[in-house]
Amino acid sequence: MSPAGRPVRPDLDESRPQESEVPTPHGPARVTRHDPVGRARAVLLLGHGAGGGVGAPDLLAAAGAALAASVRVVLVEQPYRVAGRRAPAPAGQLDTAWLVVVEHVRVRGVPLLFGGRSSGARVACRTATAGGASGVICLAFPVHPPGRPEKDRLAELAAPQVPVLVVQGERDPFGRPGPAPGRDVVLLRGDHALRADLPAVADTVGGWLARLLPG
Repeated sequence: MSPAGRPVRPDLDESRPQESEVPTPHGPARVTRHDPVGRARAVLLLGHGAGGGVGAPDLLAAAGAALAASVRVVLVEQPYRVAGRRAPAPAGQLDTAWLVVVEHVRVRGVPLLFGGRSSGARVACRTATAGGASGVICLAFPVHPPGRPEKDRLAELAAPQVPVLVVQGERDPFGRPGPAPGRDVVLLRGDHALRADLPAVADTVGGWLARLLPG
């Protein structure tokens, strides 16, 4: 519970998660599907950071908010994580595996949303157009390596031609992107981990989804 008594997220276990593996050219990816009560208004894929997994607190907060908004959530573990490797795969391999998973979970006639934290947010942005995403959620988008602002990745963040939400910690050493046409940037207490105010992460994601998916 939050200090105000609000739950950080609905209990994802209550959604009866379904786990499966999806073959990709770079090894199997693992997907964990959480279905909302009733008809899903959209499908949201969420990817993990470079060194973490899909159990990251901010990812779970976003997933809970999406479920509460009647959105099916698919947590995606990249093949290198499934294989037990800590070092992330090259960007091209990450994107290829992601797009294979996209085709596996796509539902005809249902909007598809991409999202992720840190490295996963980069994958979501890079593949949004090719994968036909209707919106992108970026948790702790790594604008640049710590201490290297000249090495920015803003071109990736600008790549999606659909609405983008960026949720960023005020003290994130990986930088803070500015708002832009079609891009909402919300700064929250905390750093790159986005753990300081998980209810705010959930509220931000839930509010954005409500605006993106009216009715």
